[in-house]
Parts: sequence; C-alpha cells; structure tokens
Amino acid sequence: MTKHVLLVIAVLATIVGGQKTATGSQNSPRPNILLIMCDDMGWSDIGCYGGEVETPNLDRLADEGMRFTQFYNNGKCTTTRASILTGLYPRRDQKTLLRRDMVTIGEAMQLAGYQTALIGKWHLGGKKDTHPFHRGFDRFYGLLDGCCNYFDPSIPDPPYKNNRVRVFGENDKRITSFPESFYTTDAFTDNAIECVHDFAKSDQPFLLHVTYTAPHYPLHAKPEDIAKYRGKYREMGGWLKMREQRWERIQRSGLATDEWQLSEEDENSYDWETSNHDHEDLRMAVYAAMIDAMDQNIGRLLESLERTGVADNTLVLFLSDNGGCAEEPGGRSPEIIPGPKDYYATVGPAWGWAQNTPFKKHKSTAFEGGILTPMIAWWPGKISAGEITRQPAHIIDVMPTLLELAGGEYPTTYQGNEILPVEGKSFLPILFGEPRTPHTQLAWEWTGSRALREGDWKVVWPKRHGGWQLYNLAEDRCETTDLAAANPNLTERLGSDWTDWANRTGVPIKTAKKK
Repeated sequence: MTKHVLLVIAVLATIVGGQKTATGSQNSPRPNILLIMCDDMGWSDIGCYGGEVETPNLDRLADEGMRFTQFYNNGKCTTTRASILTGLYPRRDQKTLLRRDMVTIGEAMQLAGYQTALIGKWHLGGKKDTHPFHRGFDRFYGLLDGCCNYFDPSIPDPPYKNNRVRVFGENDKRITSFPESFYTTDAFTDNAIECVHDFAKSDQPFLLHVTYTAPHYPLHAKPEDIAKYRGKYREMGGWLKMREQRWERIQRSGLATDEWQLSEEDENSYDWETSNHDHEDLRMAVYAAMIDAMDQNIGRLLESLERTGVADNTLVLFLSDNGGCAEEPGGRSPEIIPGPKDYYATVGPAWGWAQNTPFKKHKSTAFEGGILTPMIAWWPGKISAGEITRQPAHIIDVMPTLLELAGGEYPTTYQGNEILPVEGKSFLPILFGEPRTPHTQLAWEWTGSRALREGDWKVVWPKRHGGWQLYNLAEDRCETTDLAAANPNLTERLGSDWTDWANRTGVPIKTAKKK
C-alpha cells in the first residue's frame, strides 16, 4: 500500500478521538490543521521562493516541508476566500459568494469533531448567513472587510476610497476602539496563540485558519521593521533589477526548470530612472517590512505549537490569496507617505508586478502572476523535508484534503439545505510525494480577465485586449509565447469550455468582447 493509503487507514481506525498526555498535548492520529493565508503577496516575495525579504520562519517550514510550484488561487481576495472555505468555484450569480447551499470548511470540520477558529480577514459578509461565527467557526477575531488601517482599524478610509469605516469584531460582537500599541498582524497572532493554548487542552483536534491582511495596502509597518529595508531597493536599482536578482535565486533554488523564462516587462510598469527613487524605495521597504513582521509572528505561532506539545501532530499550510497587487488608489504622490498610520499608500504597478517574478501580470488577472501562490506544506515526520512538487493543485482542493485527514465526509445536506457537490479533490497524495490524477480542467475569471487550463495547455483572455491567447505551460511556464494563431481549433475549443464553466458557475460573461 502507498504511504497515503496507510495514513488514511490509520486515521479512520482511530476516528473517535485520541488520548491526552498529562501535559495536555494531543496523542490522536488525526492532525491539527494550521491554515495560514496572507493577502496580496507576490509569488517570489519570501526567501524560500527567491525573495530578498527576510522570512526565516517560512524558510524553515519550506526546508523541513514541501513547496509547490503550481498551486493556484482565484486571483482576487473575495473569490479565493470563497473557494478555500467551500471547496467550490465561486458562484457569481447572486449578491453573496457564501450561500446556504454551500458548507464551509469550518462547518464540515465541526461535523468531523474538530474545534475551529478563524482569526484575521474574512471579507465574505457580516450578516448571520455570511458571518464566520455563524458559519462554522467556534471562535472569530478579526476583520469582516477587505482591508483596514493596521494601527487603528477604526480610522476611515481616505476620500478616494469612499471614507469607508471598516468592520472589526470578535465572535459576533463589533470592536470599535483599539489600544495605542495595536498592530493587526500582532493582534491576529496574539488571538491565534490563545486559540492554540485553549484548543490543546482538549481531546479534540483543531482547525485554526489564520488570515493575515499583510501585506495588503495600506502600507503600514513599524519603524524598526522598515529600517531593515530602507535604502535596499534604491541601492538595488529598482524593480527590474529586483526581478533579475530574484530570477537568479529562483533558478539556483531548483524551483525553476529549463522551461521557465523570465517574462517581459509589464505594460503598466514605468521607468525607474525618472521615478522618485526615495519614495519608490520607501514603498517597497514598507511592503517588505510588513512581510517581515508577518514572518516574525508566524514564528511566534509555531512556538506556541511547540510549547503546547502539538507541533508534531499539526499540518501547517501557508499560501497567499492572489498575486502581488498593482492597484494604486490615490496615486503615487510622494506626499502619500508609506509607513505611518496617517497615510494610505500602495506599492503601485511596477513593484506590484515585479513581486510575481518570473511570471506575467499580477492580482486581478488570470495570467500566472495573478493566480499562482507560493504554497508551503509542513508536517513533521509525514512530509519529506525539502521537497519541491510540480504537480498542479488549486484552493478548491483544500476542503477535501482536510476532510480526508479528519476522517470526515463532505455533506450532501446541512441544516436543511441541499449542498452543492464539492469540486475540489484531495491533494493528500501530493503531500506524500505520490502522483495524483490532476483536475481535467481548471478555470478562472475576474472582471473580464479569464483563463482555462487543461493539462499543459492554457487559454487566457486578457482584460484589456479581448481575444483568447494560448500557452503550453510545459514548454513555456511563464506565458511568453502565444500559440493561438498556430492552434486555432484547440484555442476555440478551450475557449468554449471556459464559457460552459462560466455559465455553470454564474460568471457574468457579458463583459467579454473580442477585439
């Protein structure tokens, strides 16, 4: 039997809980799950994926675990969160992405006997039908919205973001005031550590979903973290030089193969030589500091697993909700100062694209730079150290993977509602170094940018330039050569398959117009 099958048999044979030692640590074969997702972070930002940002804790997880080179998200915050929670492609034909004919990963894991908590960003609604505390999570602390001021979430957005006041809460209560020392990344970790300590006292295993807002704008970081990177990006010579250096490290690390080529410069990038070097350096320095701070906090969280004696029986997964962000609300005026809580700054289109080295494009697009995430899986004694897998997987696969580990079942009905059949498939074989039959097709869409992948073939319809493009990812991993003209029948068929998927999932395809 394979390692995968043997482990699942062991899990199912002991499904009725485990024993607890005198220290409170769990002795059950069913693992605890720590599912960490960050926000708007590029594919190559962290050290173990070629980045220059100092991330020793994530690098350690990669060294002792597995890195994916083809793990997909949905290219956008909300749709990614809907999929990771439900095991489904996002349904776009109603006002909400989280409906009662869907079951959340929290609800499904509760049915399997798990304690559950979601700490951090939610971004899927705040009414009873869409609130995390009422959709399967025993505990919730964090942000119901998409982003907020890191030092004081009660501060409204600036006028160009409609002066919106963001909603922060604990369980089903709203929080409107925050201490002077508050910083969201720290606060999320403090609450996550409390969950670990409380959950470890029980015989039940736990699912802890930590969803950091970092490094999503606004660019807010502590002065001591910013100081580590101030001047680094100016001395480096800008985003093109950063890409070159990251590309060299990616090649040396073994992540890239000979089929990878550095993609061309993005059309929305601009000239480093004529830019404000001091301001541009500060933008990227603060962004790097936000990732650095998150890594420090992940280190604290990992220490809590060790202290409570549950680390060896915990699967840790780390990923991002989409590629680096090229949005620039408010513009790039040097008067919008990155760092302190008084300003609402972003990295802009040049840095936001380069963060996804070596891939094309960024968040909100269906090119690889928008829909690929760094993905690390760590499970002591179960996942081989230092592994790199090139098997593709998708966030819709998270739900069935965790349910398989939990010995649970995806329900057909829940609280009187018929539940949509799960569309993901377990990637547990991949974690154990075994081949998994891949999805026949995968598909994406956001505001007109769309794609469908079948095997190594991928069609992409860019947002601004209508018409299908075709890429062979086995020979052209970074989408540098469009083969649509040479393969019109294949391009047309895959495009038609995308339309079928869009009709099935409620995508507003009326936005698609050929050039």
